Amino acid sequence: MLDKEFWNNTYLNNKTGWDVGYTVTPLKEYFDQLTNKSLRILIPGAGNAYEVEYLHKLGFSNVFLLDFAPAPIQKFLERNPNFPKDHIIEEDFFKHKDKYDLIIEHTFLTSFPKSIRMEYASKMYELLNKNGKFVALLFNHEFPQNHPPFGGTPEEYLKMFEPFFKIKYFETAYNSIKPRKDRELFIKLIKK
Repeated sequence: MLDKEFWNNTYLNNKTGWDVGYTVTPLKEYFDQLTNKSLRILIPGAGNAYEVEYLHKLGFSNVFLLDFAPAPIQKFLERNPNFPKDHIIEEDFFKHKDKYDLIIEHTFLTSFPKSIRMEYASKMYELLNKNGKFVALLFNHEFPQNHPPFGGTPEEYLKMFEPFFKIKYFETAYNSIKPRKDRELFIKLIKK
């Protein structure tokens, strides 16, 4: 059920309660300290892609948006008509075949049930260059519903990522937006 049509309709019907409409503080502050503007950066499951927009406006020249739902991509292009079209990838994440220095995760993992999360972690590993970084802002708790967004626990995330990555930072975000205070983990992982 969680296919391209489901996600496209989710965006068309504005059923995106996780979408706050801008780049959240923990990711913004991480982006602000990056100095290499030529890093190849992927933001998969980008949705309305505020992070892509923010990085592009900071002058990062190799930022790539990946989503398989056309509706949020269209909204992004309306806001950013000069964004390089060849940096927009309308494709299933699990079928993508490129390499990146940095992958940013924000609410994408919450779209996957636990049954395929190891496959997700493996795919992140596959898409990164040697010593590539995976930086994520993740909910640190479960949600009661049986549909997206799906939450998760720190223990689950460690079990999922440790086979593929060295853990560099894995802490409760100190600078979450107010509605998410103490409810998010900020993690930075390095490909093994």
